[in-house]
Amino acid sequence: MRFLILSQYFPPETGAPQVRLAAMIRELLGLGHTVEVVTALPNYPHGQIFPDYRGRFYRLQDWEGVRVHRVWMYAATGAGIKRLLNYFSFMLTAFWGLRKAQKPDYLFIESPPLFLGITGYLAAKRWRVPLIFNVADLWPDSVKALGLMREGFALRQAEKLEAWLYRKANYVTVVTESVRHILINEKHLPAHKVLLLPNGVDTQLFKPQPADAAFRASLGLAEDKQLILYAGTHGYAHGMEVILQAAQLLTDTNVLFLCIGGGSDKNRIQQLCEHKGLSNVLFWSPQPPEFIDRLYSLAIAGVSTFRDSPLLECTRPAKTLPIMACGKPVLFSSAGEGARLVTEAQAGIVVAPGDSKGLAEAVRRLINDPDYAAQLGRNGRAFAEKHLKWSLVVADWLQQLLVKG
Repeated sequence: MRFLILSQYFPPETGAPQVRLAAMIRELLGLGHTVEVVTALPNYPHGQIFPDYRGRFYRLQDWEGVRVHRVWMYAATGAGIKRLLNYFSFMLTAFWGLRKAQKPDYLFIESPPLFLGITGYLAAKRWRVPLIFNVADLWPDSVKALGLMREGFALRQAEKLEAWLYRKANYVTVVTESVRHILINEKHLPAHKVLLLPNGVDTQLFKPQPADAAFRASLGLAEDKQLILYAGTHGYAHGMEVILQAAQLLTDTNVLFLCIGGGSDKNRIQQLCEHKGLSNVLFWSPQPPEFIDRLYSLAIAGVSTFRDSPLLECTRPAKTLPIMACGKPVLFSSAGEGARLVTEAQAGIVVAPGDSKGLAEAVRRLINDPDYAAQLGRNGRAFAEKHLKWSLVVADWLQQLLVKG
């Protein structure tokens, strides 16, 4: 089969959508399918087009044997009118990339942004091919639940667009069982058109390995520091204040929280860290997966956080899966499906969202009981190999598509 993927985000950018799409494409290619991509000139997370891509409207690239059509868009980050221009500009310029692409058997749309679904619908209608609308984030429900969008005309129109796209799509793909339940039981989508494509992990890239002392030295990380790694998006939904608050409670230890990534809330969190005068929290820019894998060899644990919101309980954070695959215990400050996954795998310690005291106590337990920490890590690795490998995840999704198609 021939798949065409339309996404605003794609490697060489770093981030959950980019990693997920890259892994999915590799598996599809390995199974003998053909894939083509239409995406934006890389600009995430800094909101600036990467230097090697500037001064162009369109660029055709070969990415691991895949034709990638990149088009200009208004690069921006944060919220407000600039972010809307960012979304709407790609919604329009993506037509040029689609014009260059071959007719697929399936057109796969990565959302958010929700508006890209309009572009995808029109292209699928012109080609007369099935449209697969992938819901990585239940938008606008998520921004409404977090208070980032108030009741009013804009929210009502966004909800209407969401419902319209769900109706027009031949299939709607979701990343968790909880979102699948919402779409079927609350948004009343027919069960036959909702497919499950959860986050997976590359267990060959992310794997347990001995601590790399030379790598630690090259990074300037002191040997006596007990490293806890947060590797992922720094967004408002992630409620990273809990990490800073836990760090305040751990100043009597040699724990160092290392937060790697970008996002709309990173500047605020960094400023809050500086205001608190914390020396046991560091912030680094986004890094490629290969770097993160090596860094986990130096860590005693990985941490994942979310704010207290019923809608966020529907998520299964992608950042938890590399932690498990690397054989490190997960410190999970949230509730819902992600918490159930960590608990089922016996791969870490779960505390309530925003519970900084509980998070600090969990860190102390791992430090004081290294055998317990090691067992949690082994459990996580075993669970990842059995249930979370991308090869299993994509094969199951394809089977759903073939059966329901």
